This record gives sequence, C-alpha cells and structure tokens, in this order.
Amino acid sequence: MLFYFLINMAVPKKKTSKSKRNSRKAHWKRKAALEAKKALSLGKSVLTGRSNSFVYPEDEEEDDDE
Repeated sequence: MLFYFLINMAVPKKKTSKSKRNSRKAHWKRKAALEAKKALSLGKSVLTGRSNSFVYPEDEEEDDDE
C-alpha cells in the first residue's frame, strides 16, 4: 500500500529558480493586496450608505398595528 502511494506522488522534475519563485510570490501578494483593498472599500461604502454594488437586507421595523 505504501509503495503504491509513493509511485503516484507528484514530484517536480526540476528545481524552481529563485526568480520564478519570487515572481509567483509577488503576484500572489499583489492579488491579495488588491482584494483586501476592494474589501475595505466595500466595507467603507456600506457603512456610509453609498454602496451601489452590494445588496444586503436593511433592518426595517415591522408595523403590524392594523
């Protein structure tokens, strides 16, 4: 069973260069920073009430005095 597991494991054929590794990491961090910036912007717009792109239920008081 262990032998079967070792045969089917994915193994890189060559070592990844430092520049490629750093480039991938920088790209991932840039994407994460952009998403964080979008989330903060959306949160600010929701709090100020100027949000156009985010739909959420508003707390409406029910008047069932009829």
